[in-house]
Amino acid sequence: MPIRAILEGEHGPLFGAAEIAALTAAFDAALRKLDLVDRDDPAAIVIAKLIVIAARKGERDPSRLCDRAVTLWRNR
Repeated sequence: MPIRAILEGEHGPLFGAAEIAALTAAFDAALRKLDLVDRDDPAAIVIAKLIVIAARKGERDPSRLCDRAVTLWRNR
């Protein structure tokens, strides 16, 4: 599942175009760091959701979003 499906939500986009680009970059980087290639892998979906949660709390930097999601995943 691409992160875009989560970002667009059931009721339209949750974020603007620039924010979606930043979150998508964070998601792609996190998948690379975790060696995940299948976007439909349940782990990839969790990573996407972790990134969205952090973004809803105000974080917009792709590097920090990526690092946070990877750290949370590894420390689960």
